[in-house]
Amino acid sequence: MNRTAIREQAFRLIYSLQIQKQENIEESIALYQESNKITDNDLKEYMTDAILGIEKHKNEIMKQIEKNLKADWKLERISKIDLAILKLAIYELNYTETPFKVVINEAVELSKKYGEDSSKKFVNGILASIVKEK
Repeated sequence: MNRTAIREQAFRLIYSLQIQKQENIEESIALYQESNKITDNDLKEYMTDAILGIEKHKNEIMKQIEKNLKADWKLERISKIDLAILKLAIYELNYTETPFKVVINEAVELSKKYGEDSSKKFVNGILASIVKEK
């Protein structure tokens, strides 16, 4: 499975966890992998690392999103899909060695596939602002 497909599966799980608001994240990861018949070890490892990393750093990630919103925007206004994409991308930008161009490109592609018409511009704008800060 290529990195794009792996990232897409992780996004789907992040989105699912936002909707379900599960308490036991590790159990939710295992259940998701089992119900989606995920056997690829690279995928399992990436998903687990990303989900647990996002959970561990969620306050910093959410602060970065909020800090980079336009003045008239609030976190509550962001769609769950865009929020899941941003969480994954910001986790990768801050806590992995993935090049920022790859992270932004993959996030924009996910937003084109799953988000609204304005999602790609919104996601790209937030991530570009975060990269500029670094």
